[in-house]
Amino acid sequence: MSDTRDTGPAPVRGRIPLRRALGGSWRPAVAGALAAGVAIAASELVAGLVRGTPSLITSIGSLVISLQPPGAKDLMVNLFGTNDKVALNVGVVVIAPVVAAAAGVLAARHRWLGVAMFVAFGLLAGTAALRDPLASQALAVGNAGVAVAAGLVALLGLLALADGLAFQGDPGESGAEGESAADGDPGDSVAEGDSVADLRTPEWTRRRFLIASAGTLGGVIVAGGVGHSLLDEQHADAIVSSSKVPAPLLAVPPLAADQALATPGLTPLVMPNADFYRIDTALRVPRVDPATWKLDVKGMVAHPLTFTYDELLAMPLYEQFVTIACVSNRVGEHLVGNALWTGVRLKDVLEAAGVQPGATQIVGRSVDGFTVGFPTAWAMAPEREPMIAVGMNREPLPADHGFPARLIVPGLYGYVSATKWLASIELTTREAVDGYWVPLGWAKDAPILTQSRIDVPKSGATVKPGAVDIAGVAWAPDRGISTVEVRVDDGAWQAARISRPISKATWVQWTLPWAATPGAHNLEVRATDGTGDIQTDRGSDPAPDGARGHHRILVMVG
Repeated sequence: MSDTRDTGPAPVRGRIPLRRALGGSWRPAVAGALAAGVAIAASELVAGLVRGTPSLITSIGSLVISLQPPGAKDLMVNLFGTNDKVALNVGVVVIAPVVAAAAGVLAARHRWLGVAMFVAFGLLAGTAALRDPLASQALAVGNAGVAVAAGLVALLGLLALADGLAFQGDPGESGAEGESAADGDPGDSVAEGDSVADLRTPEWTRRRFLIASAGTLGGVIVAGGVGHSLLDEQHADAIVSSSKVPAPLLAVPPLAADQALATPGLTPLVMPNADFYRIDTALRVPRVDPATWKLDVKGMVAHPLTFTYDELLAMPLYEQFVTIACVSNRVGEHLVGNALWTGVRLKDVLEAAGVQPGATQIVGRSVDGFTVGFPTAWAMAPEREPMIAVGMNREPLPADHGFPARLIVPGLYGYVSATKWLASIELTTREAVDGYWVPLGWAKDAPILTQSRIDVPKSGATVKPGAVDIAGVAWAPDRGISTVEVRVDDGAWQAARISRPISKATWVQWTLPWAATPGAHNLEVRATDGTGDIQTDRGSDPAPDGARGHHRILVMVG
């Protein structure tokens, strides 16, 4: 007597009944996520092996940065500090597999949907890569194609295994789905050319899927790791180490004993290169070859100029200490530093080019397209010396800080002045060009505000009763610092001892002895700049032109 039960329609190749697809959706989701990993790892490996090929992770991250809304920069720096770029790269790597997992689930129902989503992300990555001015456009498109192809091969291969498991019935899933897959007419199975044993071994099919998934994950880790390592080997530090900055014509004298304080825990007067803060829009440090690099001086000038790296180094070099700061630095934080910079006087270059009347703005452009803009009058003022820096603390500029050349403009926040990896200097008008950050809500004029910070003791620290040194730094480039005052528990302001200033363009260290008594105490600091302006106690966020307010900390004595 024949079995008259309705077993439903026959499976259709490339398509799973919706209820089965959703019931086992973890498998296509895993397939999609792993396929994204394969695509990313393949693109990183190609970028590492073929010089000039952009990293798609970096390209997409750079695209995200370029599309950021006003306030995003301040939020990211506030959340992650100098690790903001790492956080963005990790975000790209995490989000891509999550989205691809959804693509895998859709592809389990309709293959073309999954394929379309992977192709769409490939087009996005390729478009982002084409925006990289340092990358070969052909290699950018080719790498996006490699990523899509590798991802689709992995997706379709893993889905094929997942499909077989869904049709056979996963023993880990209960209900009619598993039963209907196993209870069909054996005669029908044989007629289709499949063995009964094959149809009744879903456990082996499940293992094949898990083994394939684990192998794919291992390949992703290995290929991605190798690609990342190769990309790191392309880092500009290898080029920097082979460069040498000539001695300046007039070196600055060694610092005197009274220009630096020796309080333990106090920020050093001159920040070492490795400890100097880094804030910029580059997710991967540009690799600039000094043999092919050039600097153009153009725009509203009588004589456009072009300098090679060797020609720039052959010009009269000079040294100066300058404190620079990031506009995102919140009160009491550390996105500020002082260094000895070596370079060419910007005024000398501009005078040689012949600045035309009406050129009210200087625009610096980086090799990666980043722009800043600051007033010509600020640069040409006799009381300050902006420079094209090629050295930092008597070493060639580190790659992270702008090798082979950058702008240093005393008194202005870096986002309007301190172009790293400098490619061109353009003379134009204030109305003609807005620097990168201005359309995102940051001020066009951005002099560094008068600020001070407590370094010792640390906020929340517990100290012993008796003599305690309170110490920190204060800065107001290029007005200088005249006095620093501290008060305890809203008491009277007490004048601190300050180090003898190197110049008006640098910060100072300060210290104040305190007879600490048991209990909780609030410590507060303020500075007065060289013009007599006292640091305001009215707090504000960094946007749009710098954070304001006094640094206050709570310490316990006991």
